Amino acid sequence: MKNDFLCSGPHLARRTFLKRAGVGSVALAALMQDETASASVLPHHAPRIKRVIHLCMAGGPSQFETFDYKPELARLDGKPMPESLTKGQPIAQLQNAALNVMGPQHPFVRHGKCGMEMSTVFQHIGDLADDMCVIKSMHTEQINHDPAHTFFNTGTVISGRPSMGSWVMYGLGAETKDLPGFVVLTSEGGGQSQPISSRQWHSGFLPSRFQGVQMHSTGNPVHYVGNPAGVGKKQQREIVDAVSQINLHRNEALEDPEIATRIGAYEMAFRMQTSVPELTDLSSEPPKIVDMYGCTPGDGSFNSNCLLARRLAERGVRFIQLYHRGWDHHGGVKRGVAKTASLVDQGTAALVKDLKQRGMLEETLIVWGGEFGRTPMAQGDGRDHHIKGFCIWLAGGGVRAGMTYGSTDELGYNAVENPVHIRDFHATMLHLLGIDHDRFTYKFQGLDFKLTGVKPAKVIKDILA
Repeated sequence: MKNDFLCSGPHLARRTFLKRAGVGSVALAALMQDETASASVLPHHAPRIKRVIHLCMAGGPSQFETFDYKPELARLDGKPMPESLTKGQPIAQLQNAALNVMGPQHPFVRHGKCGMEMSTVFQHIGDLADDMCVIKSMHTEQINHDPAHTFFNTGTVISGRPSMGSWVMYGLGAETKDLPGFVVLTSEGGGQSQPISSRQWHSGFLPSRFQGVQMHSTGNPVHYVGNPAGVGKKQQREIVDAVSQINLHRNEALEDPEIATRIGAYEMAFRMQTSVPELTDLSSEPPKIVDMYGCTPGDGSFNSNCLLARRLAERGVRFIQLYHRGWDHHGGVKRGVAKTASLVDQGTAALVKDLKQRGMLEETLIVWGGEFGRTPMAQGDGRDHHIKGFCIWLAGGGVRAGMTYGSTDELGYNAVENPVHIRDFHATMLHLLGIDHDRFTYKFQGLDFKLTGVKPAKVIKDILA
């Protein structure tokens, strides 16, 4: 496999040369700081977008109560599920249970000029119909939450691999020097809140400067971003400089690329003491914008995080993930989906509309969806996990708008028309960013690794504008 982008070998060679040539520590420090801030590689082709905002509906939203209406489910409600579909298939919690069909729990209505069908649980997202591309034929390989999140984020179930945000950062770098290029925000409510591990945004075997940074939705956005009492900016600058000098001295002996990361982290933390308070101070936002998002600034809600996501995008953050934990509805799916949808509906719609009115949507890819879907079979009055067919939707630059793509069978069990694997989604996302997924590799332990792995992956060309 062609290895276009090598890991840290060239960096070590340059540092060794500088040290042996007698170049001073000031020059070495400047080199390290530049390596931390700049992009790692150039795009393979002209990019369609600059950034990705992933709205992760953690827990697995039911496609049958959101974006995929199945009349046959309604007709067969309460009747046995055909064994021909379910026999020998992976099921999370319904093993050895009677498998009965559960019809859609909410009506669907059509929206926009395209006439896209959508559940009535959404009062605002329906306004986006003519901007959305709903993929109804997603399928994945992991049936439980944590490994399914890992698979969606990294392309593998093996822990310790880089997240897609880290791959993007490694490939393109950030457009900001004052904030991390990969930021994560979380919220919860409306259903069972499955935990989200920080390894979902980890850099794995990539240099750690490419990992995501979690910002907190309430209180201090970043721990210890403020100075202790009695410590001013000048004193803090002296501390950072002193620590950097110690790290530089250590690097002369070890030539460790992680030392550059450490120096860069101190520098970033120093700059964030100014940039983060400015980012989270929403007093400059017009009241009509805050009202559009339906939030109280700083309330920790998904809607508030959507407003922060727009501000992060404006400031050059490359990859933004918003997790909302609350879509795991093994019971009470009717009221549960309605409740959880009400917590993300307005903020989602406001984010897309806000980006569009600012001319930023065309350079942003919005991704909305969970780690898997839910079964067409009932689990009491809820639905179990399902990996054979589910929905996500995309909006923004390079994506055809006002369309649906792919489908499942009439009972919503298997993706049958234009099935889309997680690897295909990754390949398409990278393509929109200007990266050829087959040529985008990182050598680790003698192997050339890719986000899309070793199995076939394809760009979904039919959804590209």
